[in-house]
Amino acid sequence: MTTMTTQQTVQLQVGKPAPDFNMLTTKNLETLEERVSLADYKGKWLILFFWPFDFTFVCPTEVTSFSDNMEEFEELDCEVLGVSTDSVHTHRAWIKTPRDENGIGEVNFPLASDFKKETAQAYGVLDEETGAAHRGLFIIDPDGILRYQVVTDMNVGRSVTETTRILQALQAGGLCPANWKPGQKTL
Repeated sequence: MTTMTTQQTVQLQVGKPAPDFNMLTTKNLETLEERVSLADYKGKWLILFFWPFDFTFVCPTEVTSFSDNMEEFEELDCEVLGVSTDSVHTHRAWIKTPRDENGIGEVNFPLASDFKKETAQAYGVLDEETGAAHRGLFIIDPDGILRYQVVTDMNVGRSVTETTRILQALQAGGLCPANWKPGQKTL
């Protein structure tokens, strides 16, 4: 006789509450003991993005691009949190490595470690074979509701410009046609 175990899974869905998380971060680069949870972002917009591994090829271009544009996100009352399944120790080494040596240097938002892979799994981006996260990007509103999600192939980096445009469209509160930009009418 075979016994079957049923595992209840929560399906990630736009318009529904985003899955909670609790991860160690690089907020304190010396101790690496500060944690972050979804509740920490209540009242603000959050861009939560995942990448496969630190010290790889496409990943640093994304992390540094988000970091270089952090002032614009702050003007939009939006926080950014980057996540991979690497440890916080690996994140710290990546931050302490200069950009011209395959590091990312100082970044303007925390990097979180999903070492147990629970958050990547909850957000549907975990590659079970490699233990890495796919390139997933999620925009969560100030009430903790998931408003946007996109997952790409591991070889394709995301556009910070498009992410900003989507955030502004979501904040506009109307029906935004294709290629809508701030200042244009909504439908």
